[in-house]
Amino acid sequence: MSLPPRRVAEDLWLPVGIEQLEANALTVVRSTDHHSVIAGPGAGKTELLAQRAAFLLQTGHCASPRRILAISFKRDAARNLAERVAERCQPDQAARFDSMTFDAFAKSLLDRFGQALPDCWRPSPDYEILMLKTKDWGNHLRLVRTAPGRVGSAADIENLAAEFFERDWVVARPLPEVDGAIASPGEWAAREFWRRKLKSPSSLTFPMIGRLVELIVRLNPMARAALCLTYSHVFLDEFQDTTQVQYDLMRTIFLGSNAVLTAVGDNKQQIMRFALAMKDPFKAFEADFGAMRTLLANNYRSSPELVRIQHVLAQALDVKAVAPVSKRATSINGDCCAVLDFPSIKAEADYIASFIANEVENLTTQPRDYCLLVRQLADNYAKALVPSFASYGIKLRNESGYAAPGLMLQELLTEEVSQLVIQILKLAAGVDAATAWTLSLRAYLDLHSIHDLTSTSREKLSRALDDFATDLAARYPKPPSSKNDAEVVVAAVIDFLGEDRIVAWHPSYAQGNWFSTVEDGIAAHLFSSSAGTTSWVEALSTYEGRDSVPLMTLHKSKGLEFHTVLLIGLDDEAWWSYKQDVDEATSCFFVAFSRAKQRVAFTYCSLRGARNLIAPLYRLLAKAGVKTFTMT
Repeated sequence: MSLPPRRVAEDLWLPVGIEQLEANALTVVRSTDHHSVIAGPGAGKTELLAQRAAFLLQTGHCASPRRILAISFKRDAARNLAERVAERCQPDQAARFDSMTFDAFAKSLLDRFGQALPDCWRPSPDYEILMLKTKDWGNHLRLVRTAPGRVGSAADIENLAAEFFERDWVVARPLPEVDGAIASPGEWAAREFWRRKLKSPSSLTFPMIGRLVELIVRLNPMARAALCLTYSHVFLDEFQDTTQVQYDLMRTIFLGSNAVLTAVGDNKQQIMRFALAMKDPFKAFEADFGAMRTLLANNYRSSPELVRIQHVLAQALDVKAVAPVSKRATSINGDCCAVLDFPSIKAEADYIASFIANEVENLTTQPRDYCLLVRQLADNYAKALVPSFASYGIKLRNESGYAAPGLMLQELLTEEVSQLVIQILKLAAGVDAATAWTLSLRAYLDLHSIHDLTSTSREKLSRALDDFATDLAARYPKPPSSKNDAEVVVAAVIDFLGEDRIVAWHPSYAQGNWFSTVEDGIAAHLFSSSAGTTSWVEALSTYEGRDSVPLMTLHKSKGLEFHTVLLIGLDDEAWWSYKQDVDEATSCFFVAFSRAKQRVAFTYCSLRGARNLIAPLYRLLAKAGVKTFTMT
C-alpha cells in the first residue's frame, strides 16, 4: 500500500487502503463532533477508527505536536489498530497515535502522578498488581467480619456478596479526597480493603488504579490540562464493555475540554458484566458529552444467511436492532448453521475431527480457519477432543490452557515481548521475511523513538537489525532442542532489543516479575513448539498456532473471526449461570455465533447435561430456521 502525502487537503482526502466506507462510517471519520457508533459484528469498527486517525493526522485536524489517544480493552486489539494506522500514515504521523489498553493508560498515569495523591490514598511506588477472584473477596470479608458496632454487625458483613463486593463497594464510587466518615458495613469493609492494600508495599487491582487516577486528575488541574493539551481526539473501542471506573476517569479528564471523543461498540455484544461493565455506557456518554449516535449497517464478515440468523438473535437483545446488510458472498454448499445431537462424547469428537480433516484436505481452508468454542473449562473438553483430532492427523490446541505458570497461552501470544521475539526470529529464519522485516524494523525504531524516514539514526538501526538477524540465523540454524537452548535464543533477542527499552515502551512490564514471567513463557512455548520439528518454519508456525485448530472459551474469542465456528456443548451444564443473567448469556451466544464467516454448528450430547435451562436459546435457533440433526 502506497502512503498518501504527509498533508492532504480535507476536501481531497480519500479512505486509505480500501475502496470505500459506508456513508455513515465516512460521516464519523470526517466528523468534528463527539460520536457514539453502534456497529454490529463485522461492521468494520477497527477500520473506521483507523481511517478516522488517517483523516485527522493527514488533514491536520490533529496537528503536531498534538496526539490521538485510542483506548482498547485487549492488547491485541490495541496493537491491531496501531498497525493499521501505521500502514495508512507516514511514520511521523503514526508516531502521534497512542493505542493502548485502558489498564495500561491508567497505570501510566498512576506511575507518573501517583505520589501527588493525598496521604490516605497514596500507594508505595513499588506497588504490585493484584488479580483477584471471588474467593479472594470472600476471604477478605471473613477477615473483617467483626465491624465496629456503630456501622453494623458481623452478620451484616457476612451478608455482603463476595462476587459483587468489588463492584458494589470497593470501586463503586469516585474516591473522596479525605478518608471520611463511614456509614454502612459495606463501606467499612471496602475501606478496610483499601487500607490493607495501600500499606507498603502496596497491592492494587486495575479498577483500584482507575479510581486512584480519577482522584489524581480531579485534584490536580495541571495534570488534567496536560492530558487535554496532549490529546486532541480520543477513540474508545469496544465501548459496550466500559466499566463505571473507566467511564468516570475519561469523563473527569475530557468532559468540557476541546478533545473530540469517538466511542465505538455494539450493545448486543456486552459480555463483560461480570468484569464490572456498565449497563448502558452509550446512554451515559451521549447524555454527558452530547454525542450523536450513528448506526453502521454493513456486515463485511458473515455470509447473507448467517447475517439473517444473527439478526434473529440480535432482536432477542434489542427489539429495535436494525437488520444488517451482508457484504460477503457465500462460499459453501449445504446448511450454514445446524444443531448436531450426538449419542456420545466420543462420537462428537470423532465427527468434528473427521469433518475438519476432510475440509482441510479437499478445500482451500487451513486448520486455523476453524475454531472450537466452549462456554468454560476448555481443559475438560480438550481431553476428549485432542485424541480424536490426532487420529485424523489434525492438531487441536487449547488456547485457554497455560503456556507457563501464571500465563495462559492466548495471553502469551498477545504479549508485546512475545510478538517482538517471534517477528525477529521469523526475520532471521526467512519466514514471511518481508512482513517480518517491516514489523521488526517498525518495533525496533519505536523502541529507539526514531520516526524520521530520512534519519541517519534510522539507517544505522536498520543495519543493526539486519546484522543481528543474519548472525542469529548463523548461530541457531535449527530450532531449540532443549529448554535451555530456547532460553538462550529468547534472551539473545531480548538483549538485542534492550530490556530497559521494552519496559520503558510497555510500562506493564515495570511491575513485579511480569517481564521475567513472560520471558520464561516465551522460552517454554518455543521449546514445546520445536519438539519434533526440523526447521524454524515448522517451529514458528506451531508457536503461532497456524497449523492447529484453536479451542477457546467464548470470552476469549471476542474480536476474532473464523471460516467455521463449532460451539461445543450447548447444554445446561456448560451454561449453568444462564438464568442468573439472561441478557449477558444471550450476548455470549450472539458473540460466539457472529465469529463465523461461512458456517456455525452447535453440538449437544445428553451425557453432558440436559437443555431445559437454556431452552430459550434453542427456541431462538428454531425461530431462525436452524435445523437439528441426530448424529450416529
